[in-house]
Amino acid sequence: MSQNPDQIDAQARLFLGHLFAQAPELAVAAELAKRFVSLLSGSDIAGLDEWITQAGNSELESLANGIARDIDAVRAAITTSWTTSPVEGQINRIKAIKRQRYGRASYPLLRRHVLLSA
Repeated sequence: MSQNPDQIDAQARLFLGHLFAQAPELAVAAELAKRFVSLLSGSDIAGLDEWITQAGNSELESLANGIARDIDAVRAAITTSWTTSPVEGQINRIKAIKRQRYGRASYPLLRRHVLLSA
């Protein structure tokens, strides 16, 4: 359901056709999910309020309510290019070192190992 319809094979397309015929609300939810992904990947937030309204009347009501509660953060996430990926990478690196050395040495030695490996 998340792939472009042109990129899936005929059997999967047929299956999705039958699935959506049996559960039309699933077809609506799939379309709303695709629109939400396109909203997140772009910097245009004009359609976000409309999406929340439409999703609030579908199977994605809980998601829409959660987004509406924290709308300022969602708008900021869409419009800014700021990311925490470098920080998360450093945290993962330090946790890996900590797991390797668990129970083998004291904090000062762990600190030295982390600083030397940077």
